[in-house]
Amino acid sequence: MTYMTQFFLMAPPDSGSEGAIINLLFLGALFFVFYFFIIRPQTKRQKEIRNKVEAMKKGDKVVSSGGIIGQVNSIDDDTILMEIDSGVKVRLQKSAITDVNPDKSN
Repeated sequence: MTYMTQFFLMAPPDSGSEGAIINLLFLGALFFVFYFFIIRPQTKRQKEIRNKVEAMKKGDKVVSSGGIIGQVNSIDDDTILMEIDSGVKVRLQKSAITDVNPDKSN
């Protein structure tokens, strides 16, 4: 027999359930790290943006997901009319707004 076939025919060590407990602890720690360093801050940021969009009013400076910066001209149920230059207006969905800066001149 070759070394590789002997390796695959070997039985697992008789360590009991200690290896399984260590694996579960590792997976739990990994989930904990992902939750507190990745998932939780992202959900807080999304909630913050959603609150800003709900509190948006006429005259606020907004940034769209496409990078368009403009001033809110009117607000409907699901859309806003944004003026990006004098006489140039764009209608966007509220879900496309990524940042709201109230009362900013630039």
